[in-house]
Amino acid sequence: AAGGGWRCGRGADGAALRWCISGVLCASFLGLGMSIAVLGPTFPNLAANVRKNVSDIYYIFVGRSLGSLAGSVVGGVLFDCMNASLLLALSMLGTAAGLYGIPWCKESLLLTTLMSIIGGSIGILDTGGNVLALNTWGSEAGPHMQALHFSFAAGAFLAPILAKMALGGSESEELAGAEKTNQSVLKSVPTASAASTTPAPKDHHDEDFLWCYIIIGTYILFTSIFFFVLYSKSNSARDKSKASAQKGRFAKYHWSLIGLMFVFFFFYVGAEVTYGSYVFTYAMDFAEMMESEAAALNSVFWGAFAVCRGLAIFGAAFLSPVTMILMSLICSAASSSALAFFAHNRASLWVGTAVYGASMATIFPSGISWIEQHTVIEGKSASLFVVGAALGEMCIPVAVGYLQGRFHNIPVVMYTAFATSVMTVLLFPVMYKLANAPQENDLKVVSESETQKALLSHSRLTEDEEDEEEVREWNDADFEVIEMNDKLKNSLTDTSCRIPGDSPAEASLQPHLDNILGNPPVVAGGSPGRQNGNIDWEKSE
Repeated sequence: AAGGGWRCGRGADGAALRWCISGVLCASFLGLGMSIAVLGPTFPNLAANVRKNVSDIYYIFVGRSLGSLAGSVVGGVLFDCMNASLLLALSMLGTAAGLYGIPWCKESLLLTTLMSIIGGSIGILDTGGNVLALNTWGSEAGPHMQALHFSFAAGAFLAPILAKMALGGSESEELAGAEKTNQSVLKSVPTASAASTTPAPKDHHDEDFLWCYIIIGTYILFTSIFFFVLYSKSNSARDKSKASAQKGRFAKYHWSLIGLMFVFFFFYVGAEVTYGSYVFTYAMDFAEMMESEAAALNSVFWGAFAVCRGLAIFGAAFLSPVTMILMSLICSAASSSALAFFAHNRASLWVGTAVYGASMATIFPSGISWIEQHTVIEGKSASLFVVGAALGEMCIPVAVGYLQGRFHNIPVVMYTAFATSVMTVLLFPVMYKLANAPQENDLKVVSESETQKALLSHSRLTEDEEDEEEVREWNDADFEVIEMNDKLKNSLTDTSCRIPGDSPAEASLQPHLDNILGNPPVVAGGSPGRQNGNIDWEKSE
């Protein structure tokens, strides 16, 4: 993302700044989870506040969903042209303003408008938070992405508890469904339909719920201040645009990868939300469980989901994203198969639900970390991921609800879990193949490298041949010197034999002969001691 390209310097200051960015992002996603999950338990109070029945204001969920989709798209565009911290700070302010206004909203149209504003702000934060984390940490983003999404799950868990405290426990029996959240996108259509038969609460509860909105809004407002502080420490958006443009390179099949990841997240998020939304109903209707058992089964799913997402923070420190994705897909396929074909067995249902929830926890953050290693993730690309997830969580649960209503005797939710697992298992190898496809530049570099190696090898062979030739010439020269010494020795011996008696010449010849036949010095380029030997012989004569 051009505007979100944080490039912190090395050293203690750069490392401290990166950790500050991660801390602020986790704090913002904690507030994001609370702002989404708080709507479910307070929905009847909102209906009473606008003097409507619960079944008459379901469209506020549609407004928030549309706002989230629009925010994701607009945020993806804005993140490529302006500062990330500033945009996130403004989106947090928009969320806080909407949360402050909701408790005092007395008109359903105004309530829907506020929900749309909150949804748009949430979409911007969801898209920008992932992009900023990737741009801040680069190849080291794995644990930080897991921490980011764990913070969202923690916020979704805390919101019902906060609402229960605000409502004094009287209206909080419906809070269990509020944990049914995945990323920072809404999970509320099933909640709305489930709440459509709930009567509006009495008047003395109308003002109790507003405190949880005020608390969450204040927390988000406080968090936005830290984004403004980060913005004050950042460079201009234009400088970061240049820095980001120089970072990394696009994969050969960049947009094909982005499109397949869109479909991948569509099925994955849709499957997760569908199972979390309907497992309670399945347990009651098909497994014939008591209500308490069905609620416990639902809690097992989301509990395993939250625990595994927390453990993934540490697992991502020594496991690569592709390894985590493969482990999750294998576990998801195995558990969904057991749920689809052996769910009549109680043990299979409990174990399969726990494993299925755990396997779904790490796919979204690991998927974003994985694709960032193979291509450049800009704001527009990240927005497509969020839009795909949002469409999956809206379309698949609705389709499953419709089919389950038509075919009462078929466990549609379990077959849906199995079918979506099969789709994700088939899609990922295709994405992996496209991500690792070599580019034309890579092939040219490989070809040039091989040519250089061949030239170097040929040059080394030529040098070796020259060295061998030089050694051969020196050996020939040595043999010539030895032959010349032998001839000279024979010649001098014959001459000395022809001199009669012990003449003075013999006495003078002997030391010269010893000098010549001893170890004469080798003169480069000529025979050893030949010239001096001739001179001495002439003098002796």
